[in-house]
Amino acid sequence: MIKRNNQTEAEGFELEVFGWLEALLFASGDGLTVKELSGAVGLSEKDTGRYLEVLSDSYQTVRRGLRLVCTAGVWQLSTKPSLYPVLMKWKQLDKGHNLSRAAFETLAIIAYKQPVTRVDIEAIRGVASASSIHVLLDRELIAEAGRKEAPGRPFYYKTTPAFLKSLDIRELSELPDFDSFQEREAQNVLMTEDED
Repeated sequence: MIKRNNQTEAEGFELEVFGWLEALLFASGDGLTVKELSGAVGLSEKDTGRYLEVLSDSYQTVRRGLRLVCTAGVWQLSTKPSLYPVLMKWKQLDKGHNLSRAAFETLAIIAYKQPVTRVDIEAIRGVASASSIHVLLDRELIAEAGRKEAPGRPFYYKTTPAFLKSLDIRELSELPDFDSFQEREAQNVLMTEDED
């Protein structure tokens, strides 16, 4: 390990290096080589390898959900195999988090045309949209925005801060222009098969 004048300073530096390595490995997703990691943290490959070994050992001795493994020269954080049943249970519960194509289309219309009523949405989509609106309300991606002064006084709908957060934007003006959006919407990760 790297030698420092002060033992406390050395321990602090080591903890910092462990933090850097964990952050890099977490952010990379697919893992990194010792060479890539050493370049990022500014240490020799030999020292970086030692830090990785110590970090890997620490994951084995502490009751944690992750482990640090090296496969074919690539270091990667992964979940412990013993937690597979818990992860599968979560995956089953998490299935409902994706939006159907119908809900996604409804959300796009609200985002670009807001405030908008259910009747306006259905006129654009050409099909009933009540269930999609309920899904979006339940997920807090949209909210009621007053009532239209018309027979039946239908609700207006608008997007919420949770919608902006889900797209990692601060305001609606950061949305892509509508034509560009239409071209890319088929690739959106929120979509699954039509449910409506």
